[in-house]
Amino acid sequence: MQSDQLSYIPILMQCLLAVGFVVGTIIVSGKLGPKRKSETKDRNFECGIESVGNARIPFSVKYFLVAILFVLFDVEVIFLYPWAINFKELGMEGMVKMVIFMMLLLVGFFYIIKKKALEWE
Repeated sequence: MQSDQLSYIPILMQCLLAVGFVVGTIIVSGKLGPKRKSETKDRNFECGIESVGNARIPFSVKYFLVAILFVLFDVEVIFLYPWAINFKELGMEGMVKMVIFMMLLLVGFFYIIKKKALEWE
């Protein structure tokens, strides 16, 4: 029991070191960094273009829907890589499972196409 608890000490030390480094870097850079303020420096600035108008313009829900669908399908495609690496070891059972996975992925893809979720107006 005692040796099991001791095996977590390196993990705890690494976590404390990482958190300490981040906190220390933020504190040191805040203390050592320049503190010059001016009206020009405090103005909003974006990519060399002066800001005009209100920044709180609502985006279409379609934009967020397309972004979420992209992330969803992108993450699902990541699961193909380990399968392709272990293709021979998985055998026929792995092949059947991957075909089922791909069919479910295609059903979802055809569903969003049918609902016209990817069409811009």
